[in-house]
Amino acid sequence: MPPLTRVLVATAVAVERDAVAAAFALPAREHVVPGASLSRVAVPADRSPAGDPAPAGSALTAEPLTAGPLAGSAVFDLLAAGVGPAAAAASTAAALTAAALAGEPYDLVVSAGIGGGFPPDAPVGSLVLADEITAADLGAETADGFVPVTELGFGAVTHRPPESLVREVAAVTGARSGAVLTVNTVTGSAERAAELRRRHPGALVEAMEGFGVAEAAAAHGVPVLEIRAVSNPVGPRDRTAWRIGEALAALTGAFGKLPPVLESWNGHERTQ
Repeated sequence: MPPLTRVLVATAVAVERDAVAAAFALPAREHVVPGASLSRVAVPADRSPAGDPAPAGSALTAEPLTAGPLAGSAVFDLLAAGVGPAAAAASTAAALTAAALAGEPYDLVVSAGIGGGFPPDAPVGSLVLADEITAADLGAETADGFVPVTELGFGAVTHRPPESLVREVAAVTGARSGAVLTVNTVTGSAERAAELRRRHPGALVEAMEGFGVAEAAAAHGVPVLEIRAVSNPVGPRDRTAWRIGEALAALTGAFGKLPPVLESWNGHERTQ
């Protein structure tokens, strides 16, 4: 049998975590580790990875985690990591550290949730898979405009998911691949939306956690993906244009297709 695949999925809030959990035929079980409370889903190799979405409110149970899954299966640990890159980084790092100390390190970290799409390339209800995860506002304002922190001689502003895995996941989910921007302040004007696209022409989505999750994954040498379902257009805040339910349903559908891809993925890029 192929080896066990362990995946940590970090969302911002519980409703996104529950949308991911609803993709799986088996219920998620509570799994507490130091610094993080996880919802664990085991997907045995000889079972269908996904069934009909679980009824509302039934995806998570408080039952103790039973004996570990058989070799050849996948384990998805779902984490509501908090809103914003700092909370996401801290919670993801705690889960990664606990897994490493337990001798069960993760093979992949996935930042997942809903986000704003840049029209017309990422319409409401569509899926986007990051080919780069970029901190859009980490840097300094100068007389000549915004300067990213890397041009100041510090840190990083971009993480790149494994190219082969991005291609394979995009193929099965129908997601479009492009840059996903991490922001500390959600865009609320057409002017800022245009400025972000000017600085990042390949940007399809903005969200608030991906870069923090990617920073924690990089510190542990674990590859990262970011999957976003578009709930609203980036620009002036118009709550009547938000389609959160539609986006969460798209997120559930995407994760229902992931396990076979992740189990068969050639992980030669995992150590790069």
